[in-house]
Amino acid sequence: MWFTFFLSCSISLLHHASSSSVSPLSHTKLLDSMDGFQNYTAISDFRLVNRRKLGACLGKNPYRKIQVNSKSELLDDQMITVTVSGVLLPSKSDWVGMITPSNANINACPQNVILYQQTGDLSAQPLLCHYPVKAQFVSNDPGYIGCKKKECKKYDQMGKCLVTTCSASITFHVINIRTDIQFVFFGAGFQTPCVLATSELLKFSNPKKPLYGHLSSVDSTGTSMRLTWVSGDKNPQQVQYANGKSQTSRVTTFSQDSMCTSALPSPAVDFGWHDPGYIHSAVMTGLKPSTRFSYRYGSNSAGWSAKINFKTPPSGGSNELKFLAFGDMGKAPRDASIEHYIQPGSIAVTQAMANEISSGNVDSIFHIGDISYATGFLVEWDFFLHLITPVASQVSYMTAIGNHERDYVSSGSLYITPDSGGECGVPYESYFPMPTPAKDKPWYSIEQGSVHFVVISTEHDWSRNSEQYQWMSRDMASVDRSRTPWLIFTGHRPMYSSCGSVDIRFLLAVEPLLVANKVDLVMFGHVHNYERTCAVYKSKCLAMPKKGADGVDTYDNSNYQAPVHTIIGMAGFRLDGFPPKPGSWSLSRISEFGYARVHATKTQLNFEFVNAYTKKIEDRFRIIKS
Repeated sequence: MWFTFFLSCSISLLHHASSSSVSPLSHTKLLDSMDGFQNYTAISDFRLVNRRKLGACLGKNPYRKIQVNSKSELLDDQMITVTVSGVLLPSKSDWVGMITPSNANINACPQNVILYQQTGDLSAQPLLCHYPVKAQFVSNDPGYIGCKKKECKKYDQMGKCLVTTCSASITFHVINIRTDIQFVFFGAGFQTPCVLATSELLKFSNPKKPLYGHLSSVDSTGTSMRLTWVSGDKNPQQVQYANGKSQTSRVTTFSQDSMCTSALPSPAVDFGWHDPGYIHSAVMTGLKPSTRFSYRYGSNSAGWSAKINFKTPPSGGSNELKFLAFGDMGKAPRDASIEHYIQPGSIAVTQAMANEISSGNVDSIFHIGDISYATGFLVEWDFFLHLITPVASQVSYMTAIGNHERDYVSSGSLYITPDSGGECGVPYESYFPMPTPAKDKPWYSIEQGSVHFVVISTEHDWSRNSEQYQWMSRDMASVDRSRTPWLIFTGHRPMYSSCGSVDIRFLLAVEPLLVANKVDLVMFGHVHNYERTCAVYKSKCLAMPKKGADGVDTYDNSNYQAPVHTIIGMAGFRLDGFPPKPGSWSLSRISEFGYARVHATKTQLNFEFVNAYTKKIEDRFRIIKS
């Protein structure tokens, strides 16, 4: 059993609990301390709303109703207005939930009591049958509590108003998640919800529409690119590209039976489940590296995407590469909704990267773990894919697995935390097929330009006798440094962080491999800030950068000593501060949302940390070699 060692840092208690590795005994105590809900991760009143007893709303009100302004079927991406009216006494605890799928039932489920008791779940019964995928308090309309929008519902014989009611309107961002949706007006908050009114069912105009196409590289040639997309259509579709070429998609999906669970049901098999539709994947071949092409995907029966321009990455061994990198991004709502897990910086980071891509100066992207933070609430994968489409549809979007994609008790993950909410890597590997050796072996290497990337899984065994360790050793030893002079090692959990979250056994096992193979740069996430080290080995600075003529910190690897480590987990999740005494090897520490911009030629590797809001470069350094 591996243990994680923490240093002092201003990381939330929840993040510590969900990110560390714990012994079986301490794991049991942790479950007890959180009333048996540790399975559900990111505990909040809203995330547990359907574990609450559904009460009866007090007082009868014949005037109350909820309406949606969408008069026709829903589009793939739109803002819709939801209006509640006929309210006699507005309350701050009134809220509207967006319910899906089409068989959603927001009534109580007393018939399920015995099923939950058999699993050991003795929470308040009966349970709501389905969870809201997002929700808003009606008081988001500033005029609601003060009843600024009034309507008389009953007059006396003299024309005097006897009954005045209040109304309010709030706006929801809705994307095509293939299943019908319904809006429900609740009272009494998330702790003791009761149903006040329900809207009609709303259908999407084309639930089979092919959506959320994103690219990835399949090898180091730059001549083939994989396109993956989602549709409600189980029949194979096509990607049409490069003025006349086409490939037919391979179709996959996954079910609740594919998810992990334990004595307490995980969200992925319980109230967090949402049908993922069908995941299509096709490889575009016969391309040229560092070249622009266009494509569209779909079928005549299900519909077609718009025509999209994209750029292939440079082939391995060519002169240069420009890529962006980050970890821990997730997604955030584009309305005022509460969702099950919100990463506040994700929208700004994505928009800033989209601007860079539109300039033509980006060849590829590397997202190193904690991808969507769906954590068993499967509809959130759709929300995340919608968010990244403007960037991931245009350049190669390469990923590494993180704790929130893979970890779950008794699932084969290295750490026994329930951080994936029962997903156990299945949705991640379905939505983001990488050039890995096999299913649930999410490690790979790839070359682009002058860089050889080694992408590992920190969530799978990396000990000296493990399959992954042996692969790492062989792969790094085989690199032709005359072809790809830069060796970049990346994965999710860090070896060095002033904020802790470091497994010392990972450091002891794998760090010697990095030095033996002269790794130049290490990129990790998991800790939600930016940090850069000296050329460090065994917690000691073996070399320090010198200021170049332009004032930029410059590491000279012509006389190699050790790799430079960077933490780039600042792309979306709420940021972590730093302790008063950072590590002695720590040279730069920034707690701002952003991403890394890297430009590698044959002789220089230039690294910049870009603030997503200001677009300013907050830190920069270069590594050189003759």
